[in-house]
Amino acid sequence: MLELSRQVILADHEIDLQAVRSQGSGGQNVNKVATAIHLRFDIRASSLPEGFKEKLLALNDQRITRDGVLIIKAQSHRTQERNRNEALGRLKALIKSVMYAPKKRVATRPSKGAKQRRLDGKKKRGQHKAMRGKVET
Repeated sequence: MLELSRQVILADHEIDLQAVRSQGSGGQNVNKVATAIHLRFDIRASSLPEGFKEKLLALNDQRITRDGVLIIKAQSHRTQERNRNEALGRLKALIKSVMYAPKKRVATRPSKGAKQRRLDGKKKRGQHKAMRGKVET
């Protein structure tokens, strides 16, 4: 079971994990051992709340297919277990990214003192630059 929050928990049967052979360097071990993990997660058929499903499907992410299946490949580690944990961690991070809406920005105005300090700083900087000119004798 993958616990995303107190209310949202994904069952093991919703996440399909397959061990495949890794790509890249690693010597003979790459050719013999299936250490990479392909994680498949069907967003539409999952038990996630509808709002989360819509947000996930609306993401412009190349790992999400047209059918609504999220595919994550983890192969950076030498062991299958560490790759499995990494793939599940990436799935958890992606789902958590759509769980919380960003706070709306509240427009504020600078105070009178802040405006004055800004202008004073600009005047001081201008005077400093004016002193760089040629010295008349």
